Amino acid sequence: MREVAILSLFLIALACPALCKLSRSKHVPPVVLIPGDGGSQMEAKLNKSQTIHYICSKMTDWFDLWLNMELLVPYVIDCWVDNMKLVYDNVTRTTSNSEGVETRIPGFGNSTTVEWLDPSQRSPTGYFKDIVNALVSLGYERGVTVRGAPFDFRKAPNEHSEYFLKLRRLIEETYQYSGHKVMLILHSMGAPMIRYFLKHQPQHWKNKHIETVVSLAGAWGGSVKAVKVFTAGDNLGIYVISAVKVRDEQRSAPSLAFLLPSPELWGPDDHFIETDTMNVSTANLKDMFDALDLPDAYEMYLDTKDLINNAPAPGVEVHCLHGVGVDTVEKLVYTKKGSFPDSPNLVYGDGDGTVNVRSAELCLKWKDGQKQNVYHKALKGIDHMQILSAKESINYIVELVSNITDKNIAKAERKIKRLTRLEKKKEWAKILKSNSHPSSNVLPEYKDFSFNSIYDLVKLQKKKEEDRRKNDYEGTCYLQRTL
Repeated sequence: MREVAILSLFLIALACPALCKLSRSKHVPPVVLIPGDGGSQMEAKLNKSQTIHYICSKMTDWFDLWLNMELLVPYVIDCWVDNMKLVYDNVTRTTSNSEGVETRIPGFGNSTTVEWLDPSQRSPTGYFKDIVNALVSLGYERGVTVRGAPFDFRKAPNEHSEYFLKLRRLIEETYQYSGHKVMLILHSMGAPMIRYFLKHQPQHWKNKHIETVVSLAGAWGGSVKAVKVFTAGDNLGIYVISAVKVRDEQRSAPSLAFLLPSPELWGPDDHFIETDTMNVSTANLKDMFDALDLPDAYEMYLDTKDLINNAPAPGVEVHCLHGVGVDTVEKLVYTKKGSFPDSPNLVYGDGDGTVNVRSAELCLKWKDGQKQNVYHKALKGIDHMQILSAKESINYIVELVSNITDKNIAKAERKIKRLTRLEKKKEWAKILKSNSHPSSNVLPEYKDFSFNSIYDLVKLQKKKEEDRRKNDYEGTCYLQRTL
């Protein structure tokens, strides 16, 4: 029986390279997707006593509020603005929905609600879908190894304490399930959100759970476009919508104040508004809010302006990808009297059409501020949304995933070898212990033997048997001579 056991172990060892081949899909780094401003679906439920228009609903069950293209058509959009805008409380310094409006963010932990902004999955509303499709082709599973962390993008980090707790749990659960550290992929406002999150995590937690951070078009230090939204508004890229129509909703969001240009990057002489009566920079933003008669918005700015200003390096590996060579608003100039705020002449600089290049490149400052690597890649002619589907950025992510997977497999193979050597020692100890022959105790010259393979064990057993036979033979000869 002992010979059969030894032979079985020997055959398993020979077959292990084929039987124990590691599956790549089991060793991919799990991914958590962090969307940007407007990058999460939102649902609403109404119970209103009055509306701004007779066509607006007062009472509803849950329905898609963002993104729902049917709500952005003329006239109906007035109802949408009224349901989306927030109300600021300057005592609690927090925001809430308008009276009679309840909202929720669906799909936390899954990927579907950040792959598509419109649940109907109409082609213009695709978001992380191309990146997720590329990951699935590598063996990822939606909701398991690629997950989404959507949030209420109207609010800034100071109102997202519950979200950040959920995000931390999501990262920990994903790490524990997969056994591998997590890759975070961020877009736009997702970058400063994660900068704030990582600022509040201990280094030992980041070392254990975070593999790397990939930022796509990260608005690390804000954007002049936020100034334009506060002043002239933005039509959300939908040509039939008037920017002025949606401006009230946009101005009510603390996240817009959070995304204003950071004094970390824009100095007091870097004017981004010029009129015949004032020049505005980060040093005197209050003048802009006063001119717009937006006292609550100014309070939101005070609440958010120092959340990540001059924050330390994140303490994790960072891959910073962003577009360049696309006209991006650098300054709003009002040459005609009375043209402020609706009709600026826009002065353009470099960037991706939304985020100025100085903000997208803020990550370069961390190269000397942390021991973890910081990588940077500028993509010529790729705009703020194209980066989510551009082959250059997707290929970069796929290659990065492949390299990390190779590292994870190599680590797993080393672990298997250590465990295999340990099991061999344990198995041989059992075999020796079970031998009933009086002379089968481990001889002194084998006591410190290092078992490196089954082959060594077989040789040891053979030598032990030869020694036993030799001792028996010599003992017999001695008896014969004596007799």
